[in-house]
Amino acid sequence: MTQTPLPRRRLYLMRHGSVDYFLDDGTPVPPDTVPLNATGRAQADAAGALFAASAVTFDRVLVSGLPRTVETAQRALAAARSTTTIETDPALQEIRPGRLSDLPRDQVRDAFLGAFEGGATREAVEQHRFLGGESVGELLDRCLPAWTRFLARDDWDCALLVLHGGVNRALLSSALAGTRAFFGRIEQAPACINVLDIGADHAVVRAMNLSPSQWLHHRERQTTMEKLLAQYLRT
Repeated sequence: MTQTPLPRRRLYLMRHGSVDYFLDDGTPVPPDTVPLNATGRAQADAAGALFAASAVTFDRVLVSGLPRTVETAQRALAAARSTTTIETDPALQEIRPGRLSDLPRDQVRDAFLGAFEGGATREAVEQHRFLGGESVGELLDRCLPAWTRFLARDDWDCALLVLHGGVNRALLSSALAGTRAFFGRIEQAPACINVLDIGADHAVVRAMNLSPSQWLHHRERQTTMEKLLAQYLRT
């Protein structure tokens, strides 16, 4: 007897476009207010143009509420010629850093990169505090229930979520592992697109870290977190 395949819904998970966390004089910009830079705006436009070219339409669009996700979603939707309303869920905001000035110099590298390089036990990763602030475990406690709530909604068939590098890693890791997980080595380029098919009992990760403005990542040899650390050390 032939079985009918279970229906799956499509979810596009984006990271926000490029931003500048430090001014030219080295002054840090509060991460809750930082806007897209010129490159980030072009990246968001390129993502939207790809959606339009592929005739992708969205039933629901969700962002974290931080300006960089709102602006990315607005620009992508405009380029995609979509009028879908943007919703927000603060539980999906990026892992929250501590004060950079409080970091001991000899702990700076681990504070930036420790959770994203792998090689540690699950317990150690979850205990890692990003820049001395929120731990990875606390991020998972916050964002995974919000993710589960959104997936449980029955009011969408194709959705766009525009979130953050750390949050996206948490969501993708949990989808890949089928349980609570955080794979720090999953890179998330600015304005990248991840493609997931959401089934009744599990998610299929169809594509990760697609970058419409740089498909082959041919100009990249560093991760986004390594670049951020280099910017900080220069100041």
